[in-house]
Amino acid sequence: MSAAAVEEIIRADPIALEQLHQVRSAGPAAAFIAAGFVRNRVWDRLYQPAPEAPENDVDVVYFCSDSSMPDQDFAYEAALKKLAPGVEWQVRNQARMHSFGGYPPFSSIKEALMHWPETATSVGVRLLVDGSMEFIAPFGFDDLMSHNLRITPAMKVHDAVVFEKRLAVKGWEKRWPNLKVIRE
Repeated sequence: MSAAAVEEIIRADPIALEQLHQVRSAGPAAAFIAAGFVRNRVWDRLYQPAPEAPENDVDVVYFCSDSSMPDQDFAYEAALKKLAPGVEWQVRNQARMHSFGGYPPFSSIKEALMHWPETATSVGVRLLVDGSMEFIAPFGFDDLMSHNLRITPAMKVHDAVVFEKRLAVKGWEKRWPNLKVIRE
């Protein structure tokens, strides 16, 4: 499957489009919305009726090696909250997130996403000025579109326990009963 199929799903969701506009206008330059924003919309469409599960937060990722202090992230969160007070925005500069996993510094958003727990969660999207969408998907779209929850290679080597904890805590198998969990 391709980015076009994912884009079609996102474009059918007016809330998703509004959040992409909000990030483009008040978020960091070249920021993407990732994690559950993309994954949940794709997987929820596989079920009729779609699961009724509130979104916990909207994960915004960007990369700026010149500023590694979290204060800038919080300023972006505050600006986004003014636009959408009911949304729990979480903005993170991926240039500093390597330290949480004990990795060498990342060189890009793509490299950072390669160290996230699941391949289907490691997909980001942003709305460009011309209205088109740009995706970043270091593992491609196959697991996302095939309803597979697969541990990333980096997570498998460095912290496979986190993958198992997330699976247990997030309730994904209950929300999506046909989900295929792949640990290999």
